[in-house]
Amino acid sequence: MDADLVGRLVAAQFPQWADLPLKRVVPGGSDHAIFRLGTGLQVRLPRGDWSAGQADKDSRWLPRIAGRLPLAVPETVAVGEPEFGYPWRWSVTRWLAGEAARHDGLADPEATAVEVAGFLAALRGMPPAEELLPGPHDDLAAQELRARDASTRSAIEAVGDVFDRAALTAVWDAALGAPEWGHAPVWFHGDFHAGNLLTVGGRLSAVIDFGGLGLGDPACDLVIAYTLLGARARLVFREALGVDDATWARGRGWALSTGLNAFTSYAHVNPHVAEATTRQIAQALL
Repeated sequence: MDADLVGRLVAAQFPQWADLPLKRVVPGGSDHAIFRLGTGLQVRLPRGDWSAGQADKDSRWLPRIAGRLPLAVPETVAVGEPEFGYPWRWSVTRWLAGEAARHDGLADPEATAVEVAGFLAALRGMPPAEELLPGPHDDLAAQELRARDASTRSAIEAVGDVFDRAALTAVWDAALGAPEWGHAPVWFHGDFHAGNLLTVGGRLSAVIDFGGLGLGDPACDLVIAYTLLGARARLVFREALGVDDATWARGRGWALSTGLNAFTSYAHVNPHVAEATTRQIAQALL
């Protein structure tokens, strides 16, 4: 997926943008290659089967939820078809200004904690999917923490020379032992970590990458408490969102599991991932 291929895709399917400059966004994402198109657009191309349905999912759901949320979200303006050997549907979306949020780049961490809690509260409070769009919604399937048990325990064994294996196991056991979500399903983002929030001048400006959007237990979105916030701001966030003990324990498990997965998969080849996931795991152990 180089600029030549993307340029041919754009020119063939959306000739109105054929003359706009095209520049790859580095590092991009783990699920999509991203190319900036002119000043106001970007092209997003799935990297594999696991993210191949996001162009359609985004175009279906984001217009229905955007106006209900207090931060900007991506806006799809076109969906492209497979061509020139590229096998998946891809999208053109509006360019959102900002940089990936960092725990050490926030203008006011505690105010940010309240703002993040407000975003999640608004997301959880949206109407059921059937009220927004009639029909079956297989693309909103809930994620199950317990389904990650084998891979998480394997990762714990693999990182025992870096982190405290007994402490990791204790956090994970507590997450799996916590009572399950006992309420009606609510909306969750599904991949709510610092890299999927944008900031301008240290203040939140947008939330991106809704490929994991779904309905069910919202504990998975508590990962943000460990990837973006420090200990004090994390307490502010929990109080502002009103998280009970069981959901907090499951959310801590999500933070540990996703951090371990990224650490064991990418840290040895990506210094940024190594730094971010090391912090994420350490925060989950506090």
